[in-house]
Amino acid sequence: MNIAARILKAFGWSVDITVPDYPKCIICVAPHTSNWDFILGKLAYAAVGRHAGFLMKETWFFFPLGLLFRSIGGIPVPRRRGGSLVSEVVSRFNSSTKMAVAITPEGTRSRTSQWRTGFLHIAREAHVPIVLGAIDFKTRRIMINTEFQPTGDLDADMRSIKRFYSPYEGKYPEKFTTE
Repeated sequence: MNIAARILKAFGWSVDITVPDYPKCIICVAPHTSNWDFILGKLAYAAVGRHAGFLMKETWFFFPLGLLFRSIGGIPVPRRRGGSLVSEVVSRFNSSTKMAVAITPEGTRSRTSQWRTGFLHIAREAHVPIVLGAIDFKTRRIMINTEFQPTGDLDADMRSIKRFYSPYEGKYPEKFTTE
């Protein structure tokens, strides 16, 4: 058992990651209601011997924290969003032999019913699988055990993804909705 697994176990968390270790993939992660989600997610993936990068708002990438985040796979997300972030991440996938990126479709720790679809566009354009990861504070389990196959219908895909996440509870349940 590595150090990440020991830390999680010491705090009562269990890890259930059964999807294959794809050379490239997007890890869709929800609920996202706390900064603890980042720490728990990184520890869980490391507990099974894997590494994933992540998207995070650019305001966190100030010196010296930005150096740390970039060194562990962080990709800054500009406050003003546009197609360039999707293109940038697709380009990174296309130029890498191994790359996993965790993306929170909510795009915020605040309650929102308007989930972002950028990860679906990235997966389609980069031809990489999407795996669904849940951090459930109610059961203290971190799971990545489902692969999602997009249909190309963004609305239908998002309804399916939200349905998948509906039983899970974030650290702050009032901040999470799949409506």
